[in-house]
Amino acid sequence: MIPQPIPKPAEPTARPAPERAYLRLAAQIQALVVQGEFAVGQRLPAERALAERFEVSRTSLREAIIALELQGVVEVRGGSGIYVSEPEPGAARLPAAHEAGAGPFELLRARCLIESEIAALAAATRSDADLDRIFEALTAMREQMPDKAANAEADRRFHLHIAQATGNSVLLATVTSMWDQAQGPIWEKIEQHFHTQALRQASQEDHQRIFSALVARDAQAARQAMRDHLERVIGEFAQGWR
Repeated sequence: MIPQPIPKPAEPTARPAPERAYLRLAAQIQALVVQGEFAVGQRLPAERALAERFEVSRTSLREAIIALELQGVVEVRGGSGIYVSEPEPGAARLPAAHEAGAGPFELLRARCLIESEIAALAAATRSDADLDRIFEALTAMREQMPDKAANAEADRRFHLHIAQATGNSVLLATVTSMWDQAQGPIWEKIEQHFHTQALRQASQEDHQRIFSALVARDAQAARQAMRDHLERVIGEFAQGWR
């Protein structure tokens, strides 16, 4: 009997890009505007009611509203509500749900999961030189509190130096990639609505707790402090419009 050749395993195929729920939702709301269910100048139902109608989370709805605001479909009036805008000729279309990058809340939740564990590892592996770099970024954040851009750059360095302190280049590249994704029109708009100096001050206090845990080599405290920090940021971005 002639032995049969062993079949080669199938080559893995690239997975399609995941759909972005918030863009799919934005397209649904935009379709209702086009169909006339929501007229120009009309205030949309409250976020809670819209979330229940479409069976989505409040954070997905928040991202969808911001996407629609960028397209000129709606106008967010802080303290008043969300209103349908007069459509502008030639306005850019919404990207398809599979074309866009991660939404702000999707990215922040990933950071919360990953950076919490990185902080715990860094508490065990950090060197005195690592602490010096992290402390420099922490100090720069405090000194640049009134300057949003300079404060944000020091914030980035703080998180990247913690990842660097693990001694794992893959973890550093992962954190760098997540920070690099936190930019673009949707991020600019959400920060326009919710980023304040008070938020920067709260982050400074969060970072001080993270740093103290790293100094003490307390992995559990570092993990919890990082998780608390990023969950607070998510909560800030999910609260009422300003």
